[in-house]
Amino acid sequence: MSFSNPNLPKLVVSLRQYSAPMFLHDLLAGITVGLVALPLAMAFGIASGVTPQAGLYTAVVAGFLISALGGSRTQIGGPTGAFVVIVAGSSRGLG
Repeated sequence: MSFSNPNLPKLVVSLRQYSAPMFLHDLLAGITVGLVALPLAMAFGIASGVTPQAGLYTAVVAGFLISALGGSRTQIGGPTGAFVVIVAGSSRGLG
């Protein structure tokens, strides 16, 4: 398997240069984002008419899938991406 294959997920290519200091930075960033994303995911679940647990499950599963299959080393995935749709709809309706 070649790591220069453009069809490989970026995660596979990025892991070749991954180090312990990079992991510590990513861990701190993950904890910070998690503190914001988990309540937001619960709120999106409630706003969608399902349970808060469904919002959490969706955020966790989607976060892992986006991170594993994403196309950029600096890509951000999580429930905040859905916030764009809410803001766009609100700004269109409210002017």
